[in-house]
Amino acid sequence: MTPATGILTFQDLQSITGYNRRADVERILLDQGVRIFRGRTGPWTTLELINQAGGVKPASQERYGVDIL
Repeated sequence: MTPATGILTFQDLQSITGYNRRADVERILLDQGVRIFRGRTGPWTTLELINQAGGVKPASQERYGVDIL
């Protein structure tokens, strides 16, 4: 995984899923609701897209105004 961007490469996805063939990796991710992108070197996705498929919501970016003080 590229730490700064949270991008998971095809090699990362092979390791995570346990599948080696491109078609198998794509199938299992799509079956799980993970959005993937098909690149020249294989499918890739982001950690955020995997979290969304798993129902994990991003940390709230809620900001409070000065009037709450």
